[in-house]
Amino acid sequence: MSDKRKVTLKAFRFNAETDYLPYYKHYEMEVGKDELVLDLLNRIKWEHDGSFSYRRSCRHGICGACAIKVNGKAVLACKQNAMELLDLFNNELVFEPQSKKRAMKDMIIDKKDFWDKHAAVKPYVVAEVDAHPEHETKQSIAEFNNFLDSDLCIQCGACHYSCPALEVNDQFFGPAAFVSAYRFTVDTRDTAGDERLELTFQGGQGVWDCVKCFECAEACPKEINPIEKITKLHNLQFEKGIARSNVATRHAEGFVRSIRKHGFLDEADIVVYSEGYLGMYKHLKTAVKMMKAGKIHWQDGVPFIDNVPKSKNLDEIQKLIDISMTNKL
Repeated sequence: MSDKRKVTLKAFRFNAETDYLPYYKHYEMEVGKDELVLDLLNRIKWEHDGSFSYRRSCRHGICGACAIKVNGKAVLACKQNAMELLDLFNNELVFEPQSKKRAMKDMIIDKKDFWDKHAAVKPYVVAEVDAHPEHETKQSIAEFNNFLDSDLCIQCGACHYSCPALEVNDQFFGPAAFVSAYRFTVDTRDTAGDERLELTFQGGQGVWDCVKCFECAEACPKEINPIEKITKLHNLQFEKGIARSNVATRHAEGFVRSIRKHGFLDEADIVVYSEGYLGMYKHLKTAVKMMKAGKIHWQDGVPFIDNVPKSKNLDEIQKLIDISMTNKL
């Protein structure tokens, strides 16, 4: 296998000050097996077009400045090997900014929405501290470990700009903000936990609008799993009495109710339980498609008809639910 490969790179170009529409420009070069995406960005600028713009700083994968998308995949340019992507995408690489609609100049975007949402969850310890403390504030190993890996977030925005929920809902805080909200809510030195839980409970902006697609976990260059922190925030909202009955919380409760009753998910019953019989009518088109695919049947959701099969191990499943549940929905 050759250590070098001649390829054509395609780069998104746009200058908000002079261009009406974005365009793509092609660059031919030989790519070596040890070159990173950042090396290719540098070569475009140094060897082809000095006006090409992108952010970079530490080159050690800890500042998050050089995050872009390659063929739609979120990457940290200083960490991602270029040859691996050439193999993955059949020798065709397209460099794009994290969010094309927020592009300012080529790979550089306006991250104001990201930083505003990050700031909104108070990503710092809120506490009354003596002006002249006699000793440091101590934490046990267990308390520190409760942060999980949320402290590893570098605020690169990769998860934020890969989130489909945020793409269609500008109010949504996004996975990075939720990771910060979790990290400081579980900090034993902090006193603003309930305030963050209330913020992250609200419809539209909060964790209940997460669609659990796992795109954030796929995008994260530090291998943090934001879905895990979002789930933890769900549980904390119940434990602290912040969660209130609405479609989202009843939907979560409906899952547990369905598994406890059958050992299987009853999709129709979950919709009825969450939104009521009147609310289910807005899902009729989806229901018809699911019936045609054999996912549900016409009797599903009809009162007094229980046609969902029961698991052979239903008793064991019910015992596991009772053992694992840490709070009452």
